[in-house]
Amino acid sequence: MTNKPAADTGITSDDKLWALLAYVLSPIVPIIILLMADKKDRPFIRAHNAQALAWGVFNLVGGTILSAVLIFCFGAPSLIIWAVGVYWGIKAYQGEYVTIPVLTNFVKGQGWA
Repeated sequence: MTNKPAADTGITSDDKLWALLAYVLSPIVPIIILLMADKKDRPFIRAHNAQALAWGVFNLVGGTILSAVLIFCFGAPSLIIWAVGVYWGIKAYQGEYVTIPVLTNFVKGQGWA
């Protein structure tokens, strides 16, 4: 994970809150952020929003498949994947840029972040 202090990068507390919500309530909040013109163009929100949306889609698909295959786990894979997203949201709320293995490179390669 890459750490950049919030003080010298112009990151507001509003930016940090939206980044946290994007991870915790993904993929709903990232889609809402994409519809908000004033939020989607903020660099900090944009970087986290793209990752959170991709992570949320992964959670929906991967978590559902894992929960179906591992039926005896009672949805634990989805909860674990969601909890990891919450951890990254907390890091974003602290003003840090988060690097998610594989996903960050994919999102940046597509030009989404």
